Amino acid sequence: MARRNTIRFGDYIQAMSIDSQKIPFQELMPEPLFDRHGKEHPQPVPKMKLGGGDVLKILQPYLSTRFIDQARAVVPLALYLALFQYLVLQTPVMDASIIAGGLFAVMIGLMMFMEGLKLGLMPFGEIIGNTLPRKLPLPGVLCIAFLLGIGVTFAEPAIGALQVAGSIVDPEKAPYLFTLLNDRSGATVLLVGLGVGLAAVLGTVRFLRGWSLKPMIFMSVLPTLILSVIAFMDPELTKIVGLAWDCGAVTTGPVTVPLVLALGIGVASAAGKGADSSLSGFGIVTLASVFPILGVLLLSFYTAYTVPPELIIEKAAEIKLAAQSATSQPQWYEATPWTEVILGVRAIVPLVIFLAVVLLVILREKLKNAFITYYGIILAVVGMCIFNIGLTYGLAKLGDQSGGLIAGAFTSIDAITASPLYSVTVGVGIAGLFAWVLGLSATLAEPALNALGMTVQNLTNGAFKKSMLMFAVAFGVATGIMLGVLKLIYGFHIMYILIPGYTLGLILTLLSTEEFVNVGWDSAGVTTGPVTVPLVLAMGLGFGNALGSTDGFGILAAASICPIVAVLTLGIYVQFKIKLEERRVAREGEME
Repeated sequence: MARRNTIRFGDYIQAMSIDSQKIPFQELMPEPLFDRHGKEHPQPVPKMKLGGGDVLKILQPYLSTRFIDQARAVVPLALYLALFQYLVLQTPVMDASIIAGGLFAVMIGLMMFMEGLKLGLMPFGEIIGNTLPRKLPLPGVLCIAFLLGIGVTFAEPAIGALQVAGSIVDPEKAPYLFTLLNDRSGATVLLVGLGVGLAAVLGTVRFLRGWSLKPMIFMSVLPTLILSVIAFMDPELTKIVGLAWDCGAVTTGPVTVPLVLALGIGVASAAGKGADSSLSGFGIVTLASVFPILGVLLLSFYTAYTVPPELIIEKAAEIKLAAQSATSQPQWYEATPWTEVILGVRAIVPLVIFLAVVLLVILREKLKNAFITYYGIILAVVGMCIFNIGLTYGLAKLGDQSGGLIAGAFTSIDAITASPLYSVTVGVGIAGLFAWVLGLSATLAEPALNALGMTVQNLTNGAFKKSMLMFAVAFGVATGIMLGVLKLIYGFHIMYILIPGYTLGLILTLLSTEEFVNVGWDSAGVTTGPVTVPLVLAMGLGFGNALGSTDGFGILAAASICPIVAVLTLGIYVQFKIKLEERRVAREGEME
């Protein structure tokens, strides 16, 4: 039985007494009035008037807690990149004030978006999940789950990082990669969404039927690897593989996972098929990571079959020429910040409309606490818009700049006059260490990893401690990002990481119990948050461009498989220790 988290009453009282002020009740009520007979005369209670300072004092604890959560993820990474650039690469941060403003916008935007997600979007998922099975047959439920999976993909904050990354790709070196991220970016995101929608359907059925995750992993990962090998053999499609596998990491963010999980678990609970405590909430993240990879690979095969590379290069030249001629007088919606605002509204509003139609029209249910829900939706939209602006001027700009300069440690680049700064061996070692530390610190800062660690510790009765899981996942991500950077330095293909990594992962899956398989394969999803994904994507592309590489993608893909292997390996070790302890206890019992 899972242990409950307890807190001493004295610690609770101490925590509650911080930043608090006691106000006597008499100060909140008006002076009583009496008539000539000495009886109290009733009077209306005047509205409390608050000045600007009073409002700030009331909101300060509410805002500071949520802002600090985002600052913990953003500020250490930004300081690490800036100090590394200044001290090791001996180059100051260019446009530092613009980048600082962009990072502040990222923190403000994420703070508002996450609060809006909790107040405005999550209630929809919970109500719909609990009500759907009672009002619709199973095919209708699965259809709603499928459409929801598509909608949440467009609302993911990190999905905008793909469109930003598209502007860095050279169409002459990688035409199919360029077209999937530019003129066909909508189709790419749609295929990713279809993959998430299919994962939502299978995840919901799995909750209802109590299916094991192991067969689903083999049936989804093996075809994906086979298609990747086929694409790897083609000289043009080989450049798509890294992007396809990175798309699997982009999808499992703060919108997709909670909303789809709320729907799936709600459906299972309402149908009287509540998932087992060791399985509840796990597995669907894995499927939502693999199916988008399949979707992007299939789209790339279709594009290669229907569009010749020459046509893409010609069209890219026309787009570039048109963009140069329009630079003097761009349309208002093509200029910052209106572009980011439009993208933010387009990401959230269609999802909200879909959820409202399902709830109000199909299910004919009323929305409880409507005012708070509307407030949350507004927060989510505004937060997404601000985050997009911060992404353009903060995360993407900083990651691209840092990535482009790292190569100066071991090779000559234009941005650093004195490059190479070190010998090849030392410089490559510095680049690898930089990537490893970046992955470790970024992963440990993810709030979702802390929550996963606590859940696993409770489910295993303390045998698999939270700290063990967190450091296993962080070590895996750090190693993956380092391997991705070494891939760019030495020019080998991402498949040389994916094939051995997933082969080892599948072998460990066979040897592990169902509980550890669920945790291990889902652990990769919690590491790819809205801060980590854009930063690592931009860093990889900037680094690849500095080295003349056509494909800067694949770092996120390497960072996804390594934590799976690390957690499954640690899980087998924990199982081995538990069996040894059980044998020891049994021997002592026999001796007594």
